[in-house]
Amino acid sequence: MNISRLGEAAYDAATQVFNLSAPARPAAAVTARSIVDIRAALDFARANGLPVRMHTTGHAAAGTRPMDGSVLIRTELGGGVEVDAARRIARIPAGTRWGAVVEATAPHGLTAPHGSSPSVGAVGYLLRGGMSFYGRKVGLAANSVRAIELVTANGDELRVDAQNDPELFWALRGGGGGLGVVTAIEVELFPVAAVITGGAYWRAEHAERLLNIWLRWTDDAPREATTSVRMLNLPAVDGVPPQLAGPTFSVDGAVMSTTEDVTEAQRIADDLLGPLRAVAEPVMDTWATTGPAAVLHAHMDPTDPVPFVGDHMLLGALGEDGAAEMLRVLGPESDSPLVVAGLRQLGGAFAEPDPAGGALSHLAARYSYAGSGVLFDPVTPDLLRGHCTKVREALAPWDTGRTVPGFVEDVERPQRHLDAAAIAAVDDVRVKVDPDGLFRGDIAPNASGLY
Repeated sequence: MNISRLGEAAYDAATQVFNLSAPARPAAAVTARSIVDIRAALDFARANGLPVRMHTTGHAAAGTRPMDGSVLIRTELGGGVEVDAARRIARIPAGTRWGAVVEATAPHGLTAPHGSSPSVGAVGYLLRGGMSFYGRKVGLAANSVRAIELVTANGDELRVDAQNDPELFWALRGGGGGLGVVTAIEVELFPVAAVITGGAYWRAEHAERLLNIWLRWTDDAPREATTSVRMLNLPAVDGVPPQLAGPTFSVDGAVMSTTEDVTEAQRIADDLLGPLRAVAEPVMDTWATTGPAAVLHAHMDPTDPVPFVGDHMLLGALGEDGAAEMLRVLGPESDSPLVVAGLRQLGGAFAEPDPAGGALSHLAARYSYAGSGVLFDPVTPDLLRGHCTKVREALAPWDTGRTVPGFVEDVERPQRHLDAAAIAAVDDVRVKVDPDGLFRGDIAPNASGLY
């Protein structure tokens, strides 16, 4: 392992991020492919009096503190995903993307509470909570974690779970980081025989009726369904289907079935999509009965790095007033510069505290809002941040004041996912495992009172 510096090819590879508007510029960087590499990087950091930062794909780069003056460890540990089908457990090495996890688990009729993009790193997603399209049935993804392997600040290699160092195990699951370099996670899988998943897209003039129908449906939607709505304004460029260029409104997500008989899942999907399709014929409709792998593509997240600026909030019940405010600032008459903005359905198991869960085990909110715009001329950061502020002000009556760490897109925006008692408890664990604060820069903003 060689520590790399700015201008070297290895440095460029280690510091690559998904959000190009928040480049990582640490003092030094390394791609760690083994425990030996991690220990060497920690030794280098201590010897040079530098804090340590970590990432894999850099999807959360804009929501974390700048990396200037630090040593960055990009975790890319090998070994592949190991599936114990009898125990319904998968061991996921740090650096593994969700696409590889789903590919490994699907042949066993099992899946994990994965993200909506195959290119997102599984470990970072799980440590930050994780809102999957199965979440209303199985809860936050962090609640499915059964063991965590890590290297601590002093170089010790640990495996923690409910029986072995339960305090550290609790703090790692949603505590905000700053506890060590996680090298692998064991996650509990669940059976999925089939999934009805995809997305339907309409011209934006139908947004008001569609949004209100969807909001009413979410009031008592079955837990087998987790969906989202988005207002999109995609450019007419290569990679964007021609029918989706310009303002559109979409409903996507998944309805899961644990058995090969998808009658009930189809009924749920029809209850959702029937009234929406009756409003107008979608310009594109990909909803279909398929396997778990397709869920990774239902949201149509971009796979290549892009420069973007956005915002995120957890919201309460909106009703017609909230819907009207959303459309005022994001709808087709709003002149919004955001490329995508919408709501992800919460409730169900998302809202239920897990007695065996970690520091973040549930979300006391009805919806997760996220919106972002891409920095292509003439769109500027100031223009996007200004409109994000306008949206935040419009939705203030429904803002819970909480966020999910993995969805925060701007470190300057308000973010909070733990209460004061949980922050203090995680800080107590940090003092024990990292008394010198080697990982202090890697703590999520507002998740610690130590620094």
